[in-house]
Amino acid sequence: MPQVQTVTAADLRDALRLGIGDFLKAPLFGLFFGGIYALGGILIALSLTIWNVPWMIYPVAIGFPLIGPFVAVGLYQVSRRLEAGQPLDWRDVLGVVWLQRQRELAWMAFVMLFVFWVWMYQVRLLIAIILSRASFSSLDRFLSIVFTTPEGWTFLVVGHLVGAFLAIVLFSVTVISIPLLLDRESDFVTAMITSVKTVFENPVPMIGWGLIVTVAVLASAVPFFLGFLVSLPILGHTTWHLYRKSIKPA
Repeated sequence: MPQVQTVTAADLRDALRLGIGDFLKAPLFGLFFGGIYALGGILIALSLTIWNVPWMIYPVAIGFPLIGPFVAVGLYQVSRRLEAGQPLDWRDVLGVVWLQRQRELAWMAFVMLFVFWVWMYQVRLLIAIILSRASFSSLDRFLSIVFTTPEGWTFLVVGHLVGAFLAIVLFSVTVISIPLLLDRESDFVTAMITSVKTVFENPVPMIGWGLIVTVAVLASAVPFFLGFLVSLPILGHTTWHLYRKSIKPA
């Protein structure tokens, strides 16, 4: 088992400083992966509009960031090469990302997609249970119902509590496991256990990092996902350095 180290608030601040530094050193890579993520969110939102379910944009926008850690794999590789003093090469970075389909990291993608599916399923379940008498065919009508009716407020409270629980679970099992699987040969179950152990042994800095991620994600999703162009690379690079500080070198 990888050995977990003690992480302090000072380590978190230093990891954030290093993450911003990596983005400034390799902005094109950051903007590339951030752009892919933002484009994915935009395409999903447009697809929901075309399929005449625009009211699903809100829950999708809340749940879509759950798969962000997997998209950041390329950013972890960029930070790893910068850390080792190696030159950055598009073929190497993209090649490493492509290679993960044959490694344990592919199972983590399945875990994240499964949690995202659970989130979307419980949204539809809560709508059927709590808002079953409401009728809405547009995003404006949906927002009007959830923000101006007692049933809508109940839906918001229950939905966000369930969403917060899923986010905490996914954050705990992925914050360390994904960079760990990129960096070492390990099975995904061991990586998830190590990630959860890291969170439990360092609750204050890890909860602090989770709050930072939450605020950054919500702020980035507001301008039609375009904020992820900058926030995703900074969050990704910082996560790599936080992993380095949390796990003892092999």
